[in-house]
Amino acid sequence: MTGRWRNWAGNQRTRPVRTVRARDTGEVADAVRAAALTGLRVKALGSGHSFTGIGVPDGVAIRPPSDPAGIRVDGDLVHVPAGVGLRELNRRLWAHGRALPNLGDIEQQTVAGAISTGTHGTGAGYRSIADGVRGLEVVLADGTVRRVTEGPLLDAARVGLGALGVITEVTLATVPAFHLHALESARPLPEVLEGLDDLAARHDHVEFYWFPHTEVAALKVNDRTDEREPRRGRAAAWIGDELLGNAGFGLVCRAGELLPPLVPRLNAVLAGRMASAEYVGRSYEVFCSPRRVRFLEMEYAVPREALPEAFAGLRAAAERHARDVTFPVEVRVLGGDDAWLSTAHGRDTAYLAVHVHSGRPHDAYFGAVESVLSALDGRPHWGKLHGMTAAQLRPRYPHFDAFVETRDRLDPEGRFRNAYLDRVLGVPCASPT
Repeated sequence: MTGRWRNWAGNQRTRPVRTVRARDTGEVADAVRAAALTGLRVKALGSGHSFTGIGVPDGVAIRPPSDPAGIRVDGDLVHVPAGVGLRELNRRLWAHGRALPNLGDIEQQTVAGAISTGTHGTGAGYRSIADGVRGLEVVLADGTVRRVTEGPLLDAARVGLGALGVITEVTLATVPAFHLHALESARPLPEVLEGLDDLAARHDHVEFYWFPHTEVAALKVNDRTDEREPRRGRAAAWIGDELLGNAGFGLVCRAGELLPPLVPRLNAVLAGRMASAEYVGRSYEVFCSPRRVRFLEMEYAVPREALPEAFAGLRAAAERHARDVTFPVEVRVLGGDDAWLSTAHGRDTAYLAVHVHSGRPHDAYFGAVESVLSALDGRPHWGKLHGMTAAQLRPRYPHFDAFVETRDRLDPEGRFRNAYLDRVLGVPCASPT
C-alpha cells in the first residue's frame, strides 16, 4: 500500500515506499524484518499532529495496532494498543470509572505518539502523559519484540522520539475518573504574571493565553471537584468550542491577514471573548478542545523560575516580528519528571508556545522567540518547530548521551532514522551516511 503522507498542519509531506497497517505486534515485526531485507528505513505513523519532521516516513510507514477492542483495564493500569487515539482511550477509561491524571489541550494524538513526543498538560503538581508509562511493548530493529517495564530502557523509551523501535502497546497508570470545575476569565496581563505562582499553588491546572499587542491575559483555571452535573450544556459547548473557538477564530485570522493594521484590535476582542466561561465537566472534556483552524507552533520549556524573563523576552520579540499574528501565546507550568528526554526532566518547568496561522510567514517570529528561550536553558518540544541540533541539545539533557548510546546499541544501522532524528540525535554509529 502506498500513497502520500502529510501531517495535520500540512507543513510536512512525503510519499513512503509503502505503508503497512499492522493488526498486531507480529505484523509490525514482520514489516520491520522485511524492510531490513531491502535496506529500507521504518517509521511508525501516529495522527500527524507533530509540526516537526519527527514522524516523517521516508521508507516503510507502519501504522501500529489501533483496535480499541485491545484496550484492557487492569486495576489502576490500562494496556493500550499503540495506535489508539487519546480521544477513544479517554472515553473507554471513563466507562470503567478511570481517567488519565493529566492531558494536553487536544486528544487527537495516538497514545504512542503522545508519549514519544513528550505531550504534556499543565499543573504545577502534575506531570506529562509519559510520566504515567508503566510498561511498553516495542519491536526493535532486528524484528524482535521487547517488553519493557523498568530500568534505564524504560526511562529512555517513555519519551523515545520513535528512535528506539516501533511501540505496539503502552501500559499507563490511571486514576479514578474525576470532574473538573473550569473557570475562564479575561484578566489584566500584569496581574496574571505577578500572581501566577500563587495561582499555580492554589489550583490544580493553570494556564493563560496572551494575544500579542494587548494587555489582556485569557486565564484558564481547572480544579478537581466533587460536583457531578455539568453546568455547560451541549449548546453552550458548541458555541464556545465551535462557533467562537473555531469558526469565529478562523474568520478573525483571515481578517487579520487581509487587514494587518486591525490585528491589535482584533486580538483584544478575541482575548475577552475566548475567556468568559464557568462550567463543570468530565476531565477529558475540560482538558481537551477541538482545533479546526490549522496553525504552526513552536514551544520551549524553560526552568520555572525563568518564566518572567522568558515572557518579557518573548513579548519583545512579538512586538518586533508578530505585527499581524492573531494567534495567542500559550503559557503553562508542570512538575519535573525523570524520563531521559522529557522536556521537564529534572526540573519544574514553564512552557511558552507561539503560533501562527498555517501558511503564514513564521521564520522571523519563531527565530526571535527561540533565541530568547534557548538562552534561558530552554528545551524545545520534540514535536513542535525549532532549529536545534544534537550538539545544542546535548548539554540540556543530563542523560542525552545515555539515550544516544541506547539508540546506537538497539539500532546501529539506523533502521528508525529520518532527517529530523539525524539532526536532533546525530546519525547512529554504524549507519551509512
